[in-house]
Amino acid sequence: MTAGITRRTTAKSAQTRITAISALAVAGTLLLAGCGDQTNSADEGDSNESSSAPLAGKLPASIRSEGVIKVGSDIAYAPVEFKDESGKTVGFDPDLAAAMGEKLGVEFKFENGTFDNLIGGLRSKRYDIAMSAMTDTKDRQEGVDSETGKKVGTGVDFVDYFSAGVSIYTNKGKTQGIKTWSDLCGKKIVVQRGTVSHDLAKAESKKCGGKKIAIESFDNDQQAQTRLRSGGADAGSSDFPVAAYAVKTSGGGKDFELVGEQVEAAPYGIAVAKGNEELRDALVAALDAVIKDKTYEKIIKKWGVQAGAVTAATVNGGK
Repeated sequence: MTAGITRRTTAKSAQTRITAISALAVAGTLLLAGCGDQTNSADEGDSNESSSAPLAGKLPASIRSEGVIKVGSDIAYAPVEFKDESGKTVGFDPDLAAAMGEKLGVEFKFENGTFDNLIGGLRSKRYDIAMSAMTDTKDRQEGVDSETGKKVGTGVDFVDYFSAGVSIYTNKGKTQGIKTWSDLCGKKIVVQRGTVSHDLAKAESKKCGGKKIAIESFDNDQQAQTRLRSGGADAGSSDFPVAAYAVKTSGGGKDFELVGEQVEAAPYGIAVAKGNEELRDALVAALDAVIKDKTYEKIIKKWGVQAGAVTAATVNGGK
């Protein structure tokens, strides 16, 4: 990500041009020539930097100087972001962030956090952005608690980069006739706290009359999956790419199965604090650039999430 250093040139003809001058004059002339060469080298270095990171100038000066964008993320949401066996952060989001970082000339440094605290981390400036399969909603844009309808913060802007719905899954062979959210009345579901799945479960439970949905929420989706796998619930719910990945990989594909259709298709957005339009717009430019040069297409194919691809960056496209 850093530009290569251009080799300095030398003053090759100093002696042929200086034949009858004192040693002091020769030294002075060489010094001037050396200074001239350094100026050319710096110019060439600037040119190389501009070429290797064409969008660097769009970033806020403080981030450009530091060379890092601090990313708040719940790194337990495969295949979007998770830790591999070596402990390295991998997934669709980290790959996309790295590609955008090349355009901007900075490193996107992922920091693990609890999902429902990520927006608070933006407000406290712990993170520059939040990138964590976060659904772009009007409530989050406006800083409104989706359950109470009350204003709880200044809200965020989103740079939308993907689209996904929400799915229900059960232990394999134990669907209990569950196909839709209304089928969950009188049953128990496990979800990750603060997610759209959590909101949908609470909203559906209010419609159930006397047979409410028992909802158990966890800090991350892997904990919810473990609870379901052990028989502690009837169903789980998460974003479609995550649910599909769990069904495919958990127990070699023997643990879970998807039921019904995904619902509530909506964009994933990179969250940026209100008032930070310069950073937001730089992210838009970087995302559009990796879409245009087909890097985005390669990344979504790598992680098997082509169904959620977008064709351009959008700001605050959630409803």
